Amino acid sequence: MIGVLRMQQACKRKVWTQISIALMAALWMVNAQAELLIKVTEGRVDAVPIAVVPFDGAQNAPEDVSQIVQADLHRSGQFKPLPPEDMLSRPRNEQEMIYRDFKVLGTEYVITGSMKAQETGGYEVSYALFDVARQKKLMSETYRPPESQLRDVAHAISDRIYEQLTGIPGAFSTKILYVTHNRHDANPYQLQYADADGHRVTTILRSKEPIMSPTWSPDGRKIAYVSFEDQGRPAIYIHSLATTEREKVSSFSGINGAPDWSPDGQKLALTLSRDGNPEIYMLNLSTKGLTRLTNNYGIDTEPRWLPDGEHLVFTSSRSGGPQIYKLNINDKSVRRVSFQGAYNARSDVTPDGRYLVYVHRRNGNFNVGVQDLQRGTFNIVTRTDMDESPSVAPNGSMVIYGTQHGGTGVLEAVSIDGRVKVELPSKEGEVREPAWSPFL
Repeated sequence: MIGVLRMQQACKRKVWTQISIALMAALWMVNAQAELLIKVTEGRVDAVPIAVVPFDGAQNAPEDVSQIVQADLHRSGQFKPLPPEDMLSRPRNEQEMIYRDFKVLGTEYVITGSMKAQETGGYEVSYALFDVARQKKLMSETYRPPESQLRDVAHAISDRIYEQLTGIPGAFSTKILYVTHNRHDANPYQLQYADADGHRVTTILRSKEPIMSPTWSPDGRKIAYVSFEDQGRPAIYIHSLATTEREKVSSFSGINGAPDWSPDGQKLALTLSRDGNPEIYMLNLSTKGLTRLTNNYGIDTEPRWLPDGEHLVFTSSRSGGPQIYKLNINDKSVRRVSFQGAYNARSDVTPDGRYLVYVHRRNGNFNVGVQDLQRGTFNIVTRTDMDESPSVAPNGSMVIYGTQHGGTGVLEAVSIDGRVKVELPSKEGEVREPAWSPFL
C-alpha cells in the first residue's frame, strides 16, 4: 500500500522524490514495542485432529523437535494437535502404538519419534506417522543433523508430514523478510529475516534512512530492496545473503522503486520516473540493459511477475484510481484485471498463477482480497482495516501481510480461502513490508 499512497499523493503534486520521503516518514511515525508473538487466532472448524507424542530423549536436547513440529502443524490452521497431557499413552515407536487410545479421543493421526545424542556430536532424529483409522504406519524417516540444525530438521519433518496429509508441500522451512523501525535506535531502520515461525532473526541491514520493498530472488540467495541511504534519495540494491556483498543496480533521478525478480532470476521489474512519469521498466541484471514496458499518462507502479515469466501485473492510475493491470512484456499489451471497487493495489500472485492477491479498499478500510483469475470470483479474506503489502507463501496456501494493532505495525497471515488467520512474528518497533521466501 505504500506505493499506492505515493501514487495518490503524486497525482496531486507530481513531485515524486519528495513525496516518497515524506510518505515513509508518515507511515513510520507511530512507534511502539511489538512483542514476538505467534498465535492462531482462527483455524479451520474442520481442522484434522493429530497427536504429536513428545519425542523420546527430547528433554535432554537443546531443541525439542516434537514441540516444534506440533507448533508448525498448529500454526498452519489445518491441524488440531492433541495436548500431551490428554494422551492416554505416549508410544515411542510402532511397537508401542495402541491405536484405540487415540481413536477414543477422536485423533486421526499420530506422530512418534526419538532424539539420540551421538558420540561424534550431533543427534539422530527419527519419526513415524500413523493413520489411526487404518492402524497403519504411513511414513518414517531418520535424520542425523548437527546440533545447530535441529530446528531445520524439525521444520523439514513438518513439511514432509504436511505434504503427506494434504498433498501440498509444506512451507515451514521457509523464511520471512521484513522491515522494522524503532526510533530509539541509532539506526532505526532494519531489514531482517526470520524462520517462518519467527525464530532465528537475522539482521541484514541497519540504516538511518528508510528501507522499502524487499523481495527475494527465486533461489532465495539474494534480495533486492529500496534504500534511501544516499542523501535521502531512493536507490535499488541487490544483497547477497551468503557474502553480505551488495550492488546498487538502479539510482536514476527521481523514483527507483518496487523491484521484483523475474522467475528465472535474470531480470528485475521496477518503477522508475527517469523520463518524467512513473513507469514500469525491466532491468537485465547481466547486461544492465533497461527496457521500458509501459508508456501512459497515468502512474504505473508495483510490478509483480507472473509464473510464466512473460507477463506482469502492476498498479496503475490510468483509469482514474488505482487498479491492477496485466502486461505482456513481449508485445507490451495491457489489460485491466481488477474491477471490484475504486481502489485495488499492491498485488501478488500465487505460484500456480491462479490467484491474484491485493489490497482492496472497502468502506474506508484497506483489506486483503483474493481474486480467482480462472473463475473471476473475488473475496475479502481479512477483517482488519489498515492492511498492506501482501506476500504469498511459496506453496500458495497462505498470505502474509502488514497491518495495525493498537496503532502498531504488526504482521499477520491468512489462508487463501480466509478460513485460517495467524498472528506472525513481530520485533521491537514497527514491522512492515513482509516478503515470504521461496522454497529454500
